[in-house]
Amino acid sequence: MSIPQDLKYTEEHEWLRREGANAVIGITHHAQEALGDIVFVELPAVGTTIELGKTFGTVESVKAVSDLFAPVSGEVLEINEALASGPEIVNADPYDKAWMVKVKLARPAEIDKLLDAKAYAHLVAAAK
Repeated sequence: MSIPQDLKYTEEHEWLRREGANAVIGITHHAQEALGDIVFVELPAVGTTIELGKTFGTVESVKAVSDLFAPVSGEVLEINEALASGPEIVNADPYDKAWMVKVKLARPAEIDKLLDAKAYAHLVAAAK
């Protein structure tokens, strides 16, 4: 399993990529693998405010429905519309094509509390 070095991670298996004053958020390879075949993704509307640690959407697989937890606080600028008609993209490409939301960061310092790739790799290894 590949864990991109340039991303930050949550203990709930979301990833974040900072892009200036904004951030892109998705779920990790580990998360999609644990869920199995993704059949539906529910995301917030553009303009919605998400709050650190709070649920901002769900991912439904053939096994379960899982909440998505915000790694940072901010305003949703864009959602990945492709996931509405092709949720299986999350299984195929969780770090690139299957990004979920882009947000304008409300408190950029929250990123400093996220895990780096090494710490996330330890978290995943400990869970096995």
